[in-house]
Amino acid sequence: MSEYTLVKSGKLSLKGEKKRKKHKKKRKHEDESSASGSKILVEDPQSILDHGNWWSITKFDDITSAVAIEFAPYCYMKALDNGLFTLGQPHSKGDVPDPEEILTAVRIGDTKIALKSGYGKYLKVNSDRRVTGRSDAIGSMEQFEPVFQDGELAILGCNDCFLSCNDGGEIIAMSKKAGPAEIVKMRSNATTDRGPKSNVPVEERGKLADCEVNYVKKFQSFQDRRLRVNEEDRNNLKKAKVEGNLHEILLDRRAKMKADRYCK
Repeated sequence: MSEYTLVKSGKLSLKGEKKRKKHKKKRKHEDESSASGSKILVEDPQSILDHGNWWSITKFDDITSAVAIEFAPYCYMKALDNGLFTLGQPHSKGDVPDPEEILTAVRIGDTKIALKSGYGKYLKVNSDRRVTGRSDAIGSMEQFEPVFQDGELAILGCNDCFLSCNDGGEIIAMSKKAGPAEIVKMRSNATTDRGPKSNVPVEERGKLADCEVNYVKKFQSFQDRRLRVNEEDRNNLKKAKVEGNLHEILLDRRAKMKADRYCK
């Protein structure tokens, strides 16, 4: 256990839900209702205590740092040392998530996140639709989209399917629609008193040029003790940050320098 250290929102498509015709006036009313928070369900304080003071996240802006994903009451997704994920055993009331059940959330743009396990690996959905944690860097496959609607949450993987747990306890992404099996709670123990940049990774605070240097320092293999930074035009970095694929573009730029230990 010593190796284990803590380290564009779409509309939720519900199974069995009939499609409605769009009406501008009705949509405007719904948007105003949502913006006012009338549909946000506030968690009972006793429920927070029962979960060891880990509270349920109800909006994207509250996703930061350590999180735990609850698929059933008091049951969280758990990282295994082989890179797979399973549903952990039920906790007693008042217990906090186990270290293997705690993930580090990294916000990417305004709608997507990356998730990092305590083993230091990023999560993704692989070709057989299982969730794995074996990636060393964030690319398009390592991005997830939390979709909030009417006080509920479902998490969309890179294959446009929502996360769920199968009968064998494996965490998978199989369904393009969110039914009861795909509805989860993402819990956090963060305090609500946070600075404006608390959700931004340390490497990304400051100018984009500094951001690139920070990531080069983090991932470069310094065989000759020389810092190798790509000198090509950085204009595409600003666009990439807005579109949510900054990490992928930075990885491509480091790969061209043939000095990154993860992209040779």
